[in-house]
Amino acid sequence: MKNPPIKITYKKLGREQAHGLAYKEDRQIIIDNRLKGIDCLETIVHEILHIQNPRWAEIKIIGHSKELAELLWQQGYRKIDI
Repeated sequence: MKNPPIKITYKKLGREQAHGLAYKEDRQIIIDNRLKGIDCLETIVHEILHIQNPRWAEIKIIGHSKELAELLWQQGYRKIDI
């Protein structure tokens, strides 16, 4: 059985003191809408990895998300508001 797609929403996360939150059971990610550029990309990748790999240690998630975000950024991936 195929997993439903991960849903990403944006809102201010000041109270939570986090750049992003991942809800594994719901396959939902919330990203702080104040993040820009590579910081936003890295946070999205980071939270996706939490959902896809729930048993990974935080240090492993951080290492992989930083590397993936930097590679994507070097290839020119950007978020564009139209």
